[in-house]
Amino acid sequence: MTVKCINCKEEFIGRSDKKFCCDQCRNSFNNKVTRKNEKLILDINKILRRNRKILMQFNPEGRTTIRKEYLDKLGFNFTYYTHDFTTKNNNTYKFCYEYGYLELDDEKVLIVNRQPYMV
Repeated sequence: MTVKCINCKEEFIGRSDKKFCCDQCRNSFNNKVTRKNEKLILDINKILRRNRKILMQFNPEGRTTIRKEYLDKLGFNFTYYTHDFTTKNNNTYKFCYEYGYLELDDEKVLIVNRQPYMV
């Protein structure tokens, strides 16, 4: 039976349910599909790594308060974070891996290192 390869569109002889003419076409097709699906994940991970680097830069001591505008100027993206932690006082710290931040009322941000109790 003659079938058309879904990657290169070449006709080949094979089973009726066979989709690809060769391993190269199968690999090429699957790599394209995976690349499209993984792009969003790669973009978000890039943002998270940049956020972590910025927090690490401003927090050499383990706990620092800075103005929010400094983070904005360096391209910090407040939309993405890896996890959050809510304290007993209902303060929610957002974390980029091991560095967390709490947005304070007066346009300042408290940056902290993750502690063992912050699970």
